Amino acid sequence: MRLLATITVVLVTVSGCGLFTSEPGAPEITNDFLAKLASGDVQGAAGMTDNPNDAKETLEKFRNALKPEGLTSKVDQIRKNGETASEASVTLDWDLGKSRHWTYSTKFDVRQESDTWKVHWQSSLAHPKLAPQQSIRLTELKPDPAPVLDRDGTPLLAPERVVSVLLVAKEAGDVAAVTKTLADALNPFDKAITQQTIADGVAKTPEGQAYQVAALRDPDYQTVKPKIYELPGVRFSSQTSLLAPSRTFGSQVLPAVRKLVENDVAGGAGFRIATVDAQGTEIDELHSKAPEPAKAVNVALSRAVQTAAEDAVEPVQQPTILVAIQPSTGDILAVAQNDPADAQGALALTGSFPPGSTMKAVSALAAIQSGKVTADTPLPCPGKTTIDGRRIVPNSSEFDKGTIPLRSAFAFSCNTTFAQLAVDMPADLLPNSALSLGLGVDFDIAGLTTITGSVPAATDVVERAEDAFGQGKVLASPFGMALVGASIAKGSMPVPQLVRGKETKADKQPAPPPAAALDPVRQMMREVVDYGTAPQLKPYGDVRGKTGTAQFGDGVHSHGWFMGYRGDLAFATLVLSGETSTPAVEVAARFLKAVP
Repeated sequence: MRLLATITVVLVTVSGCGLFTSEPGAPEITNDFLAKLASGDVQGAAGMTDNPNDAKETLEKFRNALKPEGLTSKVDQIRKNGETASEASVTLDWDLGKSRHWTYSTKFDVRQESDTWKVHWQSSLAHPKLAPQQSIRLTELKPDPAPVLDRDGTPLLAPERVVSVLLVAKEAGDVAAVTKTLADALNPFDKAITQQTIADGVAKTPEGQAYQVAALRDPDYQTVKPKIYELPGVRFSSQTSLLAPSRTFGSQVLPAVRKLVENDVAGGAGFRIATVDAQGTEIDELHSKAPEPAKAVNVALSRAVQTAAEDAVEPVQQPTILVAIQPSTGDILAVAQNDPADAQGALALTGSFPPGSTMKAVSALAAIQSGKVTADTPLPCPGKTTIDGRRIVPNSSEFDKGTIPLRSAFAFSCNTTFAQLAVDMPADLLPNSALSLGLGVDFDIAGLTTITGSVPAATDVVERAEDAFGQGKVLASPFGMALVGASIAKGSMPVPQLVRGKETKADKQPAPPPAAALDPVRQMMREVVDYGTAPQLKPYGDVRGKTGTAQFGDGVHSHGWFMGYRGDLAFATLVLSGETSTPAVEVAARFLKAVP
């Protein structure tokens, strides 16, 4: 980096005070010395002194400690001390980067030796309080990070002391014994830590360097400290970090939030400069600037809703997901996955799955919007039906309800009814209805990568029939189906929000569905709970939704879905390989029972 030097010479004449305006040599040597010092030419500056070796050593240590981005020098005064000496008073302004400056005044003599003027070297030239054999040390003072708060002001990420457990194999002696003790002590906090993983990590670490075995919250460290503190080769370091309430809490969202806002919550670092002796012991403080605390960052998530969601998915053995959105605002309230789902990645936000019969909420909207049916139109619900002479579509276990109103076909989840309805739909009707509910919209949400889903236009009637009950080419994420529920509840697509002050962008803003078509769908979703496929949710208020069972792969196994809303809370649950919708409905029941 190029260092810029600014030299300002102020020469003042005051009668009777021994000041002068044109001392040959002294002003020039002063300016030249400061210019070289400012430019980083330490050797050149030292060469202009009467003790080049000591000057070079001291000035190099000084600059190395500061690592400045620049230096501005101002000559305040040059006072004559006889015919062969002058005293220069200067102001040095060190630019330390990050809007940090260290400014102070110092003095030094300029003396004439024979015909040459030289700067008389003393360590105090660098700073008035710098004594011989001393150097300086700059310490950055970091404030504790500000917390990340949920919508209600409850901390989601809060500053907490973290202790790193480090192992230097070279100092451990019996490495096998040490790694076993560490593994036994630390495994309860992180099941991924074993004697083998520690040994592997140590083997990949350059000799003499420390391998980080674990990073523990301070309370956890205190419980295990007696077992590991005296182990040979084991060292410890600590720092303050933003942590969630537990290691897995909000695992699909909070790490991304932390990364997104890390500059916002870091605050302004301060710094402290002190003199130190040859052993590094501090002697005197020269300057300090206190750190500036940052302001807390608020996000849309609700700690209470997130906790309820995580508790709801945790008991299920299969990968299980729950996403909750507030319809009125688009606030993402919770994104929860159990451990088996976490092992497969960000399924909640970017997974693409056939939505099964939850898609019937979209198909019902399309059918009613077409004007050909109402919620009360009698329609056949046979155990199975043939589409275009090519595809046999069955109901679950081939149940047969005869001829029933559309609302009942929806509540009982008649595949055959919706397949026949779709045959007469225009190819773009289902995709357009899905888009009006957010399915197929692409969002740019600060801190998150999301996919809602895909509902392609189907010109083939068989494909269109399969799409109508979520078994064709349509795909959706749990996030996408939660958005569908939120859009139905609100009457238009809410724009999902996560971090306050960071706008979400959508690649399209679809027109809302007609209220006259949407109102019957809302009532039909209530009937799913009243007498249809989700009676388990009756005790939990005015719940409206749609169950779904979606075959995948070779069709032998199925995922289980539930999508719906209660008041201003919309959500979707998905149990991979749940085989029926029942496990997903049970997750929804646990969630609604616990959520505020």
